[in-house]
Amino acid sequence: MSETTFKAMIVEEAEPKKFTRRIGERKISDLPDGDLLIRVHYSSLNFKDALSATGNKAVTRKFPHTPGIDAAGEVVECSCGRYQPGDQVLVTGYDLGMETDGGFGQYIRIPCDWAVKLPDGLSLRESMIIGTAGFTAGLCVWKLEQAGVQPDAGDILVTGASGGVGSIAVSILARLGYRVVAVTGKTAAADFLKTLGAAEVIGREAVLEGAERPMMKERWAGVVDVAGGDLLAGAIKATRYGGAVTCCGLVGSPDLNINVFPFILRGVSLLGVDSVQCPAEPRLAVWEKLAGLWKPEHLEETASECGLEELEEKIQAILKGQIRGRTLVNMKD
Repeated sequence: MSETTFKAMIVEEAEPKKFTRRIGERKISDLPDGDLLIRVHYSSLNFKDALSATGNKAVTRKFPHTPGIDAAGEVVECSCGRYQPGDQVLVTGYDLGMETDGGFGQYIRIPCDWAVKLPDGLSLRESMIIGTAGFTAGLCVWKLEQAGVQPDAGDILVTGASGGVGSIAVSILARLGYRVVAVTGKTAAADFLKTLGAAEVIGREAVLEGAERPMMKERWAGVVDVAGGDLLAGAIKATRYGGAVTCCGLVGSPDLNINVFPFILRGVSLLGVDSVQCPAEPRLAVWEKLAGLWKPEHLEETASECGLEELEEKIQAILKGQIRGRTLVNMKD
């Protein structure tokens, strides 16, 4: 088995700070140590994967490397006793696709603790349409619920709504009965977002109008923010008394220029969301919800599919902000 070859994306540092990527063959013996060998059926493309594929040392420092922070497939070998060959599992987060060879290869080998048994109600394909982006969206909704933000509390703002996290957040929230206001810089995405359940679609300027003031008119009962920077600051300043804002991204900026007034005068809560090292208990709880009541009604509408050979074009598109929704990577061929 160790000499079995498989297809994978291989990123190499040809010379210092110059990277190449190709679809080539690897051997199972090339994979890192781990308790669990998985034959990958599906992966998905995330912004972090594109950074790893282009040699961003903030994500991946050791090359050659196979990106892919998401993977779903069947167990081939398990030495920890937790799984049997043929069991269907999914993997998101931890070190997969960063320093550990990831889901853009047809096999991965990982520690048992990284895997989640595929919940009833989800197929392997569906789990990767959801992937890290959908799991992150689920964690945001979970934290809003824990903070007491209920559907009758008022409008929920979702920034970056046409992207992977945002689009699935819109779909989950709408399914649960929240009135969702979706923010996007892509005017052509308005119909797509309304199909997912957004009650209203606005541009970034509508969130930022008056954001130079210490506080703004109360508008949002809760916020799912993937942007960071000025959009996050504007959303916080316009959150209602006792509302909650989840923060899970930095596509706009990692910086947050804001005063303390929304927190000490309106009791607004800013809730950080991390899907990478999320502990097992909430991880399992959120995946169970995503397979059940929270399963997006329009899951297929959020996704396009490609194979390994087509990934290059998709990587360039996601780096330019040209991807709408989720990109599913079919690893079965």
